[in-house]
Amino acid sequence: MDVKKDILWRVYLCFLGIILLGIIVLGRAFYIQRIQGKYWLSMSDSLHRKYIPINAERGSIYSEDGNMLSTSIPVFDVYIDFGAEGLQENNGKRFYNNLDSLSISLAGLFNDVSPEMYKEQLKQAYENEDRYYPLKKKISFEQYKKLRDFALVRQGRNKSGFIIEPRDNRINPYVLLANRTIGLSRGDTSRNVGLERTYDSLLKGQTGERLMRYMAGVYVPVDGAEIEPENGKDIITTIDTYMQDVAENALMKMMVGNNSIHGTCMVMETQTGKIKAIANLGKRPDGNYLEDYNYGVGKKTEPGSIFKVATLLSLLEDKFIDTNSIVDCEGGHKSFYGLKITDSHLGTGSITVKQAFAMSSNVAFAKLADQYYHEQPLKFWEHLHHLHLDTLTGIDLVGQAKPFIKKPGGKSWTKTTVPFMAHGYEELVTPLHMLMVYNAIANDGRMMKPYLVNSVRELGVEVKSFKPQVLVDKICSDETLYKLKDCLREVVESEHGTAKSLKTPLYSFGGKTGTAVSANDNHGYNKGNKIYQSAFIGFFPFDKPRYTIAVVIQNSNESKLAYGGVVSGPVFREVADRIYASAIMNQPMYQPSAVNDSIQYKFFGLKNDLSSILSVMHMPWVDSAIGGYWRKLDIMNNTGTMNIEPDTLQKTVVPKATGLGLKDAVYLLENRGLRVIALGRGKVIFQSIPEGTNFNKGQTINITLN
Repeated sequence: MDVKKDILWRVYLCFLGIILLGIIVLGRAFYIQRIQGKYWLSMSDSLHRKYIPINAERGSIYSEDGNMLSTSIPVFDVYIDFGAEGLQENNGKRFYNNLDSLSISLAGLFNDVSPEMYKEQLKQAYENEDRYYPLKKKISFEQYKKLRDFALVRQGRNKSGFIIEPRDNRINPYVLLANRTIGLSRGDTSRNVGLERTYDSLLKGQTGERLMRYMAGVYVPVDGAEIEPENGKDIITTIDTYMQDVAENALMKMMVGNNSIHGTCMVMETQTGKIKAIANLGKRPDGNYLEDYNYGVGKKTEPGSIFKVATLLSLLEDKFIDTNSIVDCEGGHKSFYGLKITDSHLGTGSITVKQAFAMSSNVAFAKLADQYYHEQPLKFWEHLHHLHLDTLTGIDLVGQAKPFIKKPGGKSWTKTTVPFMAHGYEELVTPLHMLMVYNAIANDGRMMKPYLVNSVRELGVEVKSFKPQVLVDKICSDETLYKLKDCLREVVESEHGTAKSLKTPLYSFGGKTGTAVSANDNHGYNKGNKIYQSAFIGFFPFDKPRYTIAVVIQNSNESKLAYGGVVSGPVFREVADRIYASAIMNQPMYQPSAVNDSIQYKFFGLKNDLSSILSVMHMPWVDSAIGGYWRKLDIMNNTGTMNIEPDTLQKTVVPKATGLGLKDAVYLLENRGLRVIALGRGKVIFQSIPEGTNFNKGQTINITLN
């Protein structure tokens, strides 16, 4: 009986324990489901669901004339998941059955390695079960379309393991054209430059989100759980692609020919401050030139003689001098408080201020500034401050350099500061600062804020526009302004002007040359270490200025030319010629005569060639030449007679090309030894070097056709 009770007691105890355990399990289940349910559901979602960002389409950047300067195109990164179930099942039967065909197709598509190499690489990655093997990055859309039809790939992601990840790739269709100003767009926006960085918030748009659920080894989108991205807006710049192309070609030609280090050429619309072109070129270690830095905006240097216009403005505005005042250049060299200042043209004596400016006398302007501002230097500084030479330009670009203008009372101010600042040393400014000053003079004294963007558009509709802004209503009096312009014209048109070789009969312009001695790296200004910075800034046409151009080039020890008038000046002139011919010239490119011209057609060529052509065509002709090989042919409209004339022009002067077709003009001019740059098509209506002008072999002549 005791044994039976003992057994029953144990059975009851076990039964009670089971009941208690069941209650605990049910209670725990209830607690998990009802009390902690939301927590565990969210935990499950975090493991099986995730939000994947949807990148917005980045906006494009356009030129003012409608050309695309920067845009995004789709590219694709290709990965392979060799751990995918479809590849691993049946001991990789599907993979090995398609391996040969896939390797041959990949080698044919990318043409980088042999099919055998592809086969070996894929086989090794499969055996290692690489889950995210990078097969190829940044393939084009055309390559992607072909890849989708390859063996194995066309079986889908689960069976092939191929993972295609699309993304945007930023390109500049014009490559070099304003490349540094337009900028670069990278994944890390903090490393962007140019307009791509300045207007990044508008260009990049708003990133979207898509909820994805992990099912059967892949993530699939959850319907109704998606936030669409908001595409970026488009930027319309002030850049004119024609002017930009002209500026870059002219700058490149000079820098390559003179073995220069770096340079910039900027074109500003005088009345508005719009930057129509900004070319920046730097020499790379391999000897090629690229847009590697924005030298016009981000590089501050000692400006040299182009700064004399600010000194002259100060002296004239304070009524200390007049342009006809006499200044003694003392032979072109003078010491100021122990430091010597010299002119490039030694031997000059007493001349007018206007002549000193045209000749770019360092001694003259150092003397005048020291004479009138040595005891009151703050008065000189206030003029420079009024010209915004000590503040940022305000241009809409990140990374602009802050200028350095010494202020009286500062630690760096010495007795020599005024005379040296007066002719362009002991201050640091960017080419854009000086361009703004010259543009203000051209714009009747009104200083404009430089800018690079006209408007912002969304889906073709303008949502924001940028208008011209005036920084200074009047930089000086009208009297001073008139005298400044007169001196700037004197630089180009007088016989002693440093830019007299740039003068053209087609239009008038004013400007100033500048040549500054620069330290070669950190070796100082000692003989053998110094190099030269060449500059020219000017505006045209003189009477009604439309554009102001600044050209600043840093030369090297190997550069044959150094002075601003022969380095930067020709770049200015070539750019101005092209702009004038295409955008300013008042008369139409072609005007039909009101009456019949007796000379309707002109040709140039070899005597035998012309006579053969006319004989075959049974056209009467008369050769008025006695000897020689070259002939000019005029078809007389009123008589029907062909008059062949001798080419009597001397070989050392420029022949007349107007009226000729492009082929004849090029043949004529290049046989003389000139280098021809042609614009347009049809008949020549303008040549940059007039007929009968002496020239040097290899000199460039620009011709414009109607």
